[in-house]
Amino acid sequence: MKGNVMARMISVMVLISLALTHFSGQANLLAPTWLWLAGFVGIMAFQATFTGFCPASKLMGSGKGGSCCGG
Repeated sequence: MKGNVMARMISVMVLISLALTHFSGQANLLAPTWLWLAGFVGIMAFQATFTGFCPASKLMGSGKGGSCCGG
């Protein structure tokens, strides 16, 4: 559980930084940029803390059935 809280906090910080970048006018998130990649990673990490399903783990073939926790 402690690992999930840490990953959840990290993913929330990534998403907050993207939101602050957009709303401060430094970047337009409505245009296709590399910031969308950071947003995608943040959202996938956040959902993985609740569901236990990690698409990156499944894609790379590590873990059991795409589990981020390996268990």
